Amino acid sequence: MGLPRRPKAVVFDVVETLISLAPLRSRFATVGLAAELAERWFDRLLRDGIALSLAGDYQPFPVVAAAALRTLARGELDEDAVGHVMAGFGALPAHPDAEPAMRTLADSGISLACLSNGTAKATMDFLNRSSLGRYVDQVISVAEVGSWKPAAPVYAHAADAIGHSPEELALVAVHAFDCHGAKRAGWTTGWAGRTDGHYAEIFAPADVVGTDLVDVATRLLALGG
Repeated sequence: MGLPRRPKAVVFDVVETLISLAPLRSRFATVGLAAELAERWFDRLLRDGIALSLAGDYQPFPVVAAAALRTLARGELDEDAVGHVMAGFGALPAHPDAEPAMRTLADSGISLACLSNGTAKATMDFLNRSSLGRYVDQVISVAEVGSWKPAAPVYAHAADAIGHSPEELALVAVHAFDCHGAKRAGWTTGWAGRTDGHYAEIFAPADVVGTDLVDVATRLLALGG
């Protein structure tokens, strides 16, 4: 594999990379769960979605998220409580670094897309309410493949849908496992340390590492052609 190139299109992960989950903590507290369980819940739903993919099965993000919440609560939440937490997804904001990072790339002639384990509708709703939709040319959901990231077919499908070869694409994410999957698929990768603060050594190193999305965007633009 050659040196990473300045991408022609940048593809953003969505949940946690663009979307802040912090407001869900208050919804956890409202239904009687410890607020700090919100992060554990998201880790669990990612694990369960990926586990289904490894077994050759698929369930959409909302179904996996609700199941993970019921399990985390040891089956003690009624459906109204589950619905209250899940409804919070419809009001989650963008991280402050999302808009300036997208603007930086778009102003430099880079086309932008989103690739999410979530549904296309939820992603579009988020982009529209956060005013990020003006920068994004395309939204791709893993539902189109029937497998969660970081499965290889997800990135192959995204490349086909966008119409660029893998080496012309870059994935930007705060999750090292996502960067690993994209890297193995031949993409350039950019990882922002905003969430984890440390890139796990077990994964293929990202081509670009930054403190936040703006830093990553700037570093991607600085790559050679």
